[in-house]
Amino acid sequence: MSQSLIHHLNAQLATAWILGFNAKRYHWMVSGPHFRDYHLRFDDLHGTVEGTIDELGERIRILGGTPIHAPSQMEAQSAVKSSNPKKKLDPKAMLAEALAGEETVIRLLHEGIELASRENDPGTADLLTRFVQLHQKEAWFLREMQA
Repeated sequence: MSQSLIHHLNAQLATAWILGFNAKRYHWMVSGPHFRDYHLRFDDLHGTVEGTIDELGERIRILGGTPIHAPSQMEAQSAVKSSNPKKKLDPKAMLAEALAGEETVIRLLHEGIELASRENDPGTADLLTRFVQLHQKEAWFLREMQA
C-alpha cells in the first residue's frame, strides 16, 4: 500500500488522540450554569473520538505501516493542536474550539476518503466514511449547543 495513505492515516490517528485529549480537558474543566450539559457532551465527544483510535491504528498495521505511538509524534502530526493548558476557557470557548476541531477532522477525513479511493483501497475509504459520519454528528451537536 502507498506510504502516502499510511502517512495520512497516521495524521488521522494523531488528530484523534489530540481531539480526545482536548475533549477530556473540556469535560474536566467546564463550569457554570450549564455544567451538566457541557460536562456530558464533552465526555460523549471524547468517547466518540476514542472509539476511532484503535481502528485507525489497526488499519495502519493491516496496510503494513507502523502506527504512531509517542506523544511527540501525535503533537507533530495532528491537524488539530492541543488546547493551551495555561489558557482558561469558558464553556463557549470550549464549544468553539471543539467545533473547530471537528470541522478540521471532517475535512481531513474527506481528504483520506479521496486518497483511499485513488489508491483503490475500499476498506480504508469505508472506514473513513464511517468515521466522517460520527464526526459530522458530533459537529452538529456542538453547533446546536452554540445556538
